[in-house]
Amino acid sequence: MAKNRLYEDDVLVIGLGRFGAEAALELHRLGHKVIAIEKDQTLADSYTGRLTRIIVADASQPRTIEACRASNFKIAVIGIGASVEASVLTAGNLVDAGIPSIWASAVSVEHARILERIGVHHVVQPENDSGRRVAHLVNGKLQDYIQFDDGYAIVKMAPPREAIGFTLAQSQIRSKYGVTVVGVKAPGEDFTHAVPETKVTAQHTLIVSGPSELIDRLAGRP
Repeated sequence: MAKNRLYEDDVLVIGLGRFGAEAALELHRLGHKVIAIEKDQTLADSYTGRLTRIIVADASQPRTIEACRASNFKIAVIGIGASVEASVLTAGNLVDAGIPSIWASAVSVEHARILERIGVHHVVQPENDSGRRVAHLVNGKLQDYIQFDDGYAIVKMAPPREAIGFTLAQSQIRSKYGVTVVGVKAPGEDFTHAVPETKVTAQHTLIVSGPSELIDRLAGRP
């Protein structure tokens, strides 16, 4: 997929276990430059060539975060699940580095509570949130993302600029992008079924369905 405005931010992913690897690979597919930190050499080697860069190091050590210039990243994802202590220490290091959007997986309610208290902005639980799903949410354009096994997805998103002020028939979202706006929601109102005459405003939230790759293309629009 061609790089566009939505995917310009470099992303730091720490831990290439199942959750971290899913997030890293999907973020890379979406067009982000993904720098991963993994302390297990064998595991790190298995992803060589599949991500922008892999650093073999222990991110729970402050010097590792300093060495990779983490403060330059706007987004970081912590996928450490084997050690709560390592997860918490790493999160603290990233918070200290001033990264504005930190996502972290938690293995328990208690783990999640600690991460939130030390300043992690988004805490997810892998049993409910896959790494791929989180990859679609980290940039903030998509508010929710559900993908099915056949490559079909349903998302909740802000409207693209080209649709604001026009009806769905006028903006031709379906013919341009191959996806369907199935519902809209204005603040303080219930979701309503979308029809060609539905006029989209900047305050609307859209429910869009279609092939995941085509939804990614729409999400990439400003």
